[in-house]
Amino acid sequence: MALAIEQAQRVKGSTYPNPPVGAVILDAGGTVVGVGGTEPVGGAHAEVMALRAAGERAAGGTAVVTLEPCNHQGRTGPCVDALLHAGVAAVVYAVADPNPVASGGAQRLRDSGVAVTGGVCAEQVAAGTLREWLHKLKTGLPHVTWKFATSIDGRSAAADGSSQWITSEAARADLHRRRAAADAIMVGTGTVFVDNPTLTARLPDGTPAPQQPLRVVVGEREVPPEFHVRNTDSPTMALRTRDPHEVLRALADRTDVLLEGGPTVAGAFLRAGVVHRILAYVAPILLGGPVTAVDDVGVASIVGALRWRYDGVEQIGPDLLLSLVPGVVHSS
Repeated sequence: MALAIEQAQRVKGSTYPNPPVGAVILDAGGTVVGVGGTEPVGGAHAEVMALRAAGERAAGGTAVVTLEPCNHQGRTGPCVDALLHAGVAAVVYAVADPNPVASGGAQRLRDSGVAVTGGVCAEQVAAGTLREWLHKLKTGLPHVTWKFATSIDGRSAAADGSSQWITSEAARADLHRRRAAADAIMVGTGTVFVDNPTLTARLPDGTPAPQQPLRVVVGEREVPPEFHVRNTDSPTMALRTRDPHEVLRALADRTDVLLEGGPTVAGAFLRAGVVHRILAYVAPILLGGPVTAVDDVGVASIVGALRWRYDGVEQIGPDLLLSLVPGVVHSS
């Protein structure tokens, strides 16, 4: 399953609007003979890619998949049909498919004599590669991750406004990898006018990543054509509103949105309760000064603090990456 998760992570960002799924085929003796991930929309699903690699060696073997094999005819045929045609003896999957249109694959496999085991590493997959897709399926709206870089004292820029670079090259490379896996990157007009960012995903050598997210600019000011977000590097959507709920409705066809806006936009989305994960890149430097990562979040006293819990802590170069999700922290 770890190998299947790795395959899902590899294709994340290229499968929109389909979920990023990974699959592994073991032969009858337990040897890996095929791996695959979901292709871009219209292409083969993960199971089919892995079966193609395995060929006849799949017969009598086991398929390991991060999502329950689908049981419906869409742009491609049901994955259940491909597994049955290949003659696999067993199927192991992580997360049951909550989509009523595609669910039922596990039961059909069982009814056809295939041994099926579900729920293997389900929490890891649901909180990882399928997090955003599951949120979209449940709510009908995109999953929003607020990303920011800050000094250890919570400053997003020095007193003179300079902010390049707070974090290390390693942290920036990690961010670009995450940008390439997102459906959209969102900022406010304030960030555009102050920083003039390109909002593209780049490879370590500086060249554009093959997969580029939609660029979204939120605010009531018109962005002139000479700004970088108006170039042809990737599509740009300008939303003339400050209402986070209106923004998400406009992006309802997207799954994974990376919010990189400044303190004003971040505060608005936090007050509206539509930030679903925080990624904080924290550098071991002190800046002081008035420029913080977020403005008013609607908290008047400590009693009303917005409570989050750590989902992960990772060192990237000299910096820390803190991953947080909403949660209640009870004081002792």
